[in-house]
Amino acid sequence: MSRTQEAISKNMSKIHSSDTSIEVRLRKALWHKGYRYRKNYKVLPGSPDIALTKYKIAIFCDSEFFHGKDWEVLKLRLEKGKNPEYWIKKIERNRTRDMETDKKLLFLGWTVIHFWGQDITKRTDECIKVIEEVIWDSQIESFSNDLFN
Repeated sequence: MSRTQEAISKNMSKIHSSDTSIEVRLRKALWHKGYRYRKNYKVLPGSPDIALTKYKIAIFCDSEFFHGKDWEVLKLRLEKGKNPEYWIKKIERNRTRDMETDKKLLFLGWTVIHFWGQDITKRTDECIKVIEEVIWDSQIESFSNDLFN
């Protein structure tokens, strides 16, 4: 099935960087559980999609394509597609930027969590459990530090 340039352009124009359906889904689930957060928190490197400032947790909701899930397989597919140089370079830049952002956040004492879009869509409850485990671990660590210091 060959798509026209106009169809591709129309599709790409609908892709946004914030308030995506996966972000909204995860935020609603967090809010329903009573967690309060900042969205697209520009104070931090990479402007995390969701920042639980109380617990210093930065959450990124990554789309499989633009953030290169299963990169080696995706890269092979892109090499056979249209404009492979552009897409491979773009996604590799995204992956590198993601790693650099993670390092900066870790250096600042934040815990970084990345979720793939399909995981958020199909297993939202499991994503919430991961976040709650990180919160629990940070509270235990904080309590231990208070106890022994």
